[in-house]
Amino acid sequence: MKKVAIVTDTTACIPPEQVSRYNIEIIPVQLNFEDRSYRDGIDITPNEFYAMLREAKNMPTTSSSSPAPYLEAYRNASQKAKSILCFTEPAKFTAMFNAANVAREIARNVLPGIPIEVMECTTAAAGQGLVALSAAKAADQNKTMEEVITIVQDIMPRISLYATLDTLRYLARSGRVPQAAAMLNSFLNIKPVFTLNHAEPRTVALPRSTKNAINRIIKIMEREVGEKSIHAAVMHADALENAKELQDRIKEKFSCEELYITEFTPVMGVHTGPGLLGVAFYSQETTD
Repeated sequence: MKKVAIVTDTTACIPPEQVSRYNIEIIPVQLNFEDRSYRDGIDITPNEFYAMLREAKNMPTTSSSSPAPYLEAYRNASQKAKSILCFTEPAKFTAMFNAANVAREIARNVLPGIPIEVMECTTAAAGQGLVALSAAKAADQNKTMEEVITIVQDIMPRISLYATLDTLRYLARSGRVPQAAAMLNSFLNIKPVFTLNHAEPRTVALPRSTKNAINRIIKIMEREVGEKSIHAAVMHADALENAKELQDRIKEKFSCEELYITEFTPVMGVHTGPGLLGVAFYSQETTD
């Protein structure tokens, strides 16, 4: 039995093969779509979701987070390891952090003797996935909870995330940007590039094509990375060909310790829509 088991949720965008390889416990976030509920990654795949979203008249929603799925994940994880480390999105974006902590308090009675720590990520999506994977790899080397947390605390502040949106229409439908901004975006064919570094989203560029957006992301990465090697995860929302192009550009420009493509979770794609393309990455350091 390992010393630490890792728990996170589907918003982390970790590829299934990595989940299986490192025995990560994944909590499926619930989607509500056309009078039906779906467990992200179980009842509906990203491809199915984005195909439905393109045709949807009404916007899907996500269910408020409940402690129950976290408690179930803790039970499962307790069969694999002597302690549990759980990662969630930033509390400012979601109630998952609070739900995970409530489940931890319940687990004190139902899983006595199993230490559980809940960490709020300062990043999201594939950035959160890189955090969870770094922890899972350390746990796979049978490191202690304290050692795993030290590794994660070193890596988390170094993670950057940049992505481009195909359209602002879905953000407008969800009420997150004004409808007028979405109409202007569509008229000018702008593909905004934004960052989600340290839980603070902001726009960094307004290119007018996906190709130019990729070029801008690569230039930003060159400025941040320098000559260091990187760990990177390319994410996409029903835009695999664009993801492959971005992956090829990253391979060409950087020395990669780790580079994979992953699908952008439907739970977050509800707001961004199909076509999102981005990358989360951090530079290799001697402390990794």
